[in-house]
Amino acid sequence: MQHFVKDDGYNVFRLPVGWQYLTYNQSTGVLNGTQFSNYNMLVSDCLSTGAYCEIDIHNYARYDGQIIGQGGPSNEIFADLWFNIASYWKNEPKVIFGVMNEPHDIPNITTWAESGMIFQYAVTAIREAGASTQMILLPGNNYTSAQTFVSSGSAEALGMVRNPDGTFTNLIMDVHKYLDYDNSGTHAACVTNNIEDAWYPLTTWLRANGRQALNTETGGGNVDSCVGYISQQIGYQAAQSDGSFSPITMPYKSR
Repeated sequence: MQHFVKDDGYNVFRLPVGWQYLTYNQSTGVLNGTQFSNYNMLVSDCLSTGAYCEIDIHNYARYDGQIIGQGGPSNEIFADLWFNIASYWKNEPKVIFGVMNEPHDIPNITTWAESGMIFQYAVTAIREAGASTQMILLPGNNYTSAQTFVSSGSAEALGMVRNPDGTFTNLIMDVHKYLDYDNSGTHAACVTNNIEDAWYPLTTWLRANGRQALNTETGGGNVDSCVGYISQQIGYQAAQSDGSFSPITMPYKSR
């Protein structure tokens, strides 16, 4: 990671980890000491670069295939997991808490996200653990696609999640968008810059509601079409900043 920071100016790294790994395959919020120590070596190496480091629970809103709070572990267990994680890094300002990677096929995102449900539980647990100022990333349904973030109801539902003091300070929308034909990121060619279908409607909602988003997954193949389209996408996102407010941020380069 050091060379990406020193040579390329990168300032954010996303560090995926499975819930099962951290608890040693126990459906609990209690961290296994050995497993957590192993993961912490990666996080410590990341923090040593001076970059921001995202703790990313990479479970797609599930544990062993069962949706959290809907047949899988309870909201309380999920909150306990995040309380224990946040307690460890509560004094580290450059840790970002990525609540969950790519929820999908959630029957009702509004019910799932609103007060008393999973994301509110997680946010409250993180803040009550003492991590009062760090960024928390809130993902939407449909693999947190930027294109459907507003139309699916995810934006409205997640907009209701609040810090314990009633604010939404540093509660950031977490969005993904690839540039290949099926938005999977598995094909070399890029076919779009995503501006009209994804970034324009999302930016419009974010600005209207005073909210921000972090684009934590995107990309394309090492081909000319991707060089062009990705450059256009990044350029559009960067142009949305008015100097005091940036609705969309890309974890790319600091220069």
